[in-house]
Amino acid sequence: MPRRTRSLAAAGIAGVILAGSAVAPAVAAPVGAGWGRPATTDRTSPTEARRVDRVPTPRIDWYPCYDYAECATVRLPLDYDKPHGATTEIAVLRVKARDQQRRIGSLFVNPGGPGGPGTDMALAAPYFLGDEVLDRFDIVGVDPRGVGSSQQVRCFASVKDQTRAYAGLDVAFPWTRAEEKAYVAASKAVGRGCSTTGRPVSGAMSTAEVARDMDVLRRAVGDRKLTYLGFSYGSVLGQYYANMFPDRVRALVVDGVLDPRAWLGQGRDRGLLQEDRMRSAQGASRALREILARCDAAGASACPLAGGAARAYETVAQRLRAAPLVIEDPDLGSVTIRYSDFVGASLSALYDPSGYQQVVAITAELLALTDPAAAAPARERARAAVLRLAAEARQQARRYDFPYDNSLETFLGVDCTDANHPTDAASWPERAARADQRDPYFGRAWAWATSPCARDTWTVRDEDAYTGPFDRRTSAPVLVVGNYWDPATNYRGAVSSAALLPNSRLLSSDSWGHTAYGTSACATGAIDAYLVRGTLPARGTVCTGDVQPFAEPAGGPAADRAETAMRTLADQGAPRRGEPKRLPPVVAPLPAVGTLTVR
Repeated sequence: MPRRTRSLAAAGIAGVILAGSAVAPAVAAPVGAGWGRPATTDRTSPTEARRVDRVPTPRIDWYPCYDYAECATVRLPLDYDKPHGATTEIAVLRVKARDQQRRIGSLFVNPGGPGGPGTDMALAAPYFLGDEVLDRFDIVGVDPRGVGSSQQVRCFASVKDQTRAYAGLDVAFPWTRAEEKAYVAASKAVGRGCSTTGRPVSGAMSTAEVARDMDVLRRAVGDRKLTYLGFSYGSVLGQYYANMFPDRVRALVVDGVLDPRAWLGQGRDRGLLQEDRMRSAQGASRALREILARCDAAGASACPLAGGAARAYETVAQRLRAAPLVIEDPDLGSVTIRYSDFVGASLSALYDPSGYQQVVAITAELLALTDPAAAAPARERARAAVLRLAAEARQQARRYDFPYDNSLETFLGVDCTDANHPTDAASWPERAARADQRDPYFGRAWAWATSPCARDTWTVRDEDAYTGPFDRRTSAPVLVVGNYWDPATNYRGAVSSAALLPNSRLLSSDSWGHTAYGTSACATGAIDAYLVRGTLPARGTVCTGDVQPFAEPAGGPAADRAETAMRTLADQGAPRRGEPKRLPPVVAPLPAVGTLTVR
């Protein structure tokens, strides 16, 4: 997130509201014994095996941390072609299985991003994973190289240099010509910084390197094969591991799935925007249209925009495209809301099952604020909501300068080094406009996120990045989970990934929000059953989300996202068995957020 901004997407105008039937089981193999192995399994290539197997098994020196967890750091090769050369420090955290006598092994988890700390997800595991999984597995989170508590990537020598380079990135995405010009210039500055000052870490952050780290750490925790649960971009990491080490898979689940070929971009697709290949905006546009259609069907008693919801949304968009909304306040000064803030807030709301409530609230409030003829009470309520958010923005802005925040650089360090992107950042305005025509509202938001990856300015490479194949037959099935209404990882990515992997099973869910785990008792139960017992859902299974738009009163029950701030979790302590669960902490695959500017 750019500095000195407050995410409207993170809070919305009035604050973001967060949020089946059981799957018929197949016959399960004995716990821990493996199951249903195909007659033939592809083998890890000799080159890949040599890279990781000649690295001595690290001794992990665990120490107690965060009340109920154990932490450690491990030094692993910066370049696996030079196992005795430079190293990088990797942070690891585990929460031990509650039933150690019946422990199956370790479950590695990843929250996506790229750039999400796996240690945060592991620490949050008692809040979102099923009790049977927590009983039977040590939950292990790894901060990928460059990320979180691992040795960090830093693309600039100082916070001052970073702030100057980021200057044009202070909008969710550029809309005006002036914003586009500034965004392109900043993208080039960031790309150059990460390709020079950011080295050597930035050139060693590819997904393949993280998969290699995970295989060495799998061995270090004593597991013969990997058990893995990855969300969002974590689905890319899971699929890379499955294809690089196909005979080393015990159970692998990917939820919120990106097709690895679309992520990478090969052949004629090399020069396309990553968004042109992945079509995240298509998923977001579909979800928004469906919410607005269901609003009309639900009627005014359930949805204040009923009778013309899509028209109301477009009216707000048109008014903000024409000019930002500026509110003057004696305490806060000028509060500015741009068109990009509106879209970013909508996108953030779509990440959660109950986000339809926030989409409606945002639209209704901005409809009143941008209409001089709106009734005074409605305008005052909306104004008060915006000013509350602005006050939060000012408070948070004071905390942005120190210490060095590398969150954007961790995302770029993986994506720009991993995948193929267009050559010139100056081509992004035209490309993003085309994406927006194809997938209204959200095309620009997703397209602009990768502009620092332009190949003329992002020149650092990982010579050992993995480029396929992505259709290897694994030693155990890969469970591929896709959510119909996911606004970030388009459902079609799950369909194509499952079709690509010969030993996989697709589980679909008619759920809302980003990823399916925790949004549907059906999907959550199916994932847990597979991880613990190897039980796959029946072919063609479609789960139903527990929350459906306008099916319950506004402000009804919603599941909160698991808190990922480590100190906060430590203060809360581990929840007891049987306590209500939350949604897993997941990270957007691309940093498309809305901003609220306070001047």
